[in-house]
Amino acid sequence: MTKLLKRWWAYLTAGANQKFNENADPKIQLEQAITEAQDQHRRLKEHAANVIAQQHLTEQQLDRQLEQLEKLNTNARQAVKMADTAAKSGDTAKATEYTRAAETIATQLISVESQIADLKEQHYAATQAADQAKSAVTTNGQVLQQKLAEKQKLLSQLEQAKMQEQMNKAMASLSETVGQEVPTLNEVRDKIEQRYAKAKGMSELQETSVETRMVEIEAAAQNFEAQARLDEIRSQMGITTGAPAVEAPAAPETATATATAPATDPPAEPQASPGT
Repeated sequence: MTKLLKRWWAYLTAGANQKFNENADPKIQLEQAITEAQDQHRRLKEHAANVIAQQHLTEQQLDRQLEQLEKLNTNARQAVKMADTAAKSGDTAKATEYTRAAETIATQLISVESQIADLKEQHYAATQAADQAKSAVTTNGQVLQQKLAEKQKLLSQLEQAKMQEQMNKAMASLSETVGQEVPTLNEVRDKIEQRYAKAKGMSELQETSVETRMVEIEAAAQNFEAQARLDEIRSQMGITTGAPAVEAPAAPETATATATAPATDPPAEPQASPGT
């Protein structure tokens, strides 16, 4: 039962993580990843600082023990020398006292030398750990810089992806139905083309109709009558022109005598006598 519950919980967790990743903003996730990398680098630097501090601490302790060893060696030599001098002078008590002091100093020398040996091992290990820590900080710093540079690249790619998605959406809206209340460009174009074709057809019908032809014939007849009247006036005034007479346009077979009949000449106006 417990195993089944664990598997069910793992399944729910995986499903929730997948939905979260699908809906999460990549820009925020990228910022979180960089922040985590920076925090990790900071923790690594703190750990490296502690390791290096331990190296410096063992180095200071080793230096103090070496100084102590030097002093003990000096004191031991002095005690041995003083015991030898006292023995030569016949002062047995002093010789014995200085000899015991020299033995005590020698015991301290042995202890200090042992401590120095341990400190040397600790210092060597601390030095290696410090070097490794420095190398790790340097390497991780380079990795962090690469991640920061990659962050800028990914942000640029993300903005390009968003722009491309917007362009794809805009281009799709030109050819796909976006809603019942919003027509597409194709629908509007078809509507305009249908209206233009209908208007063009009506215009062609108007141009070929009998009424239109009759209007054209009447206009031509009026123009012919006007030219004839002008010729008559010029003749009465004794003005001659070399322009050929205007011929009436030939009437179509559908328009009969009404349009082709010659106009009745108006009565000649009386000429004024020279005395008037």
